[in-house]
Amino acid sequence: MIPACFSNPSTHSSENTTSTAPMPQNLITCTYQTHLCNSPTQLTLTWSKTLFSHTLTLFPSDNSFSTTISLYPSTFSFFRTRAGSKSIHLTHHHYQKIKLHWDFTQAEFAGHSAEPDSSFYVAITFNSRLEFFLGDLRDELTRRAEVTGPLCYSAESTLLSRREHVFGRRTYVTRAQFMRSKHEIEIDCGGGVLKVKVNGVTSLVVKRLAWKFRGNERIMISGVEVEFYWDVFNWVNKSSGNSKSGGGHGVFVFQIGDGGGIWPEMAGPEKRLMRKSFSGAVGAAAVQPPSPSPSCSSVLQWAEESSSHEGGRSSCSSSTKSCGSNGGGFSLLLYAWRKE
Repeated sequence: MIPACFSNPSTHSSENTTSTAPMPQNLITCTYQTHLCNSPTQLTLTWSKTLFSHTLTLFPSDNSFSTTISLYPSTFSFFRTRAGSKSIHLTHHHYQKIKLHWDFTQAEFAGHSAEPDSSFYVAITFNSRLEFFLGDLRDELTRRAEVTGPLCYSAESTLLSRREHVFGRRTYVTRAQFMRSKHEIEIDCGGGVLKVKVNGVTSLVVKRLAWKFRGNERIMISGVEVEFYWDVFNWVNKSSGNSKSGGGHGVFVFQIGDGGGIWPEMAGPEKRLMRKSFSGAVGAAAVQPPSPSPSCSSVLQWAEESSSHEGGRSSCSSSTKSCGSNGGGFSLLLYAWRKE
């Protein structure tokens, strides 16, 4: 499924909210293959960080629930939200009840990332069974879960895709975990040259971006073949004086294994950000947005079609928990927003 760049606003009030909402410092959406009520499902987590808020939103693919946790109790608080839990009734599972647990009190973050790097947990339990767990404080969860008898564990969840919005003037950096390891990816774009570094090592250099603003190449990460797609049409168009919508964004896809990425529909902060990218002057948010720019969809569809045509090629080990189930692979999608 290819994510839409924006959805048409239904009311003027939502448009006004879009124009006044603070720009995020970081937005990360991860989709996992997991279980809810003993049934397989895909669970999406969206981490959002702005100057005034820091939140986590969870929702499954069947939309049986949606809930948001604030990592800070108030806008100007220096203290994080206490560890807690809440019961959730699933609308599509005969209103069965799951329990969501979290602890971010000692969470550590890398740079301005909205997603914790360590010392945290997010978990879902059902009938004393741990169905989803993210973090590194499993013993702490077991102590606080307040279940009768030992906490049983379901099969380990699998990360299928990661979509992140990063911001910069020329260099864009993200730290993502795939192939059982954490990797630092740096994209530098300036002077008509695109450079991609992984863990400090230059993996790709693309020159003459005015002619090669879209493309794909195979690169190696930790000895594994990765298909890399880029689309910087917005940036090239801006530098040539044809764009009036601000710095715009570039789109970059890292595809591991077979199959296209699994991209949940954009909502909340992501949808507002994509709408805002098409508002030029003050008050332009009230104007109907134009058709999606080529960078929003073409490179993603290209990646999906290329993967489907090369169904026999797979770089994903069956034991790698960051690769999709059923040979679906793993995809990292970066929206790089250029600051003016």
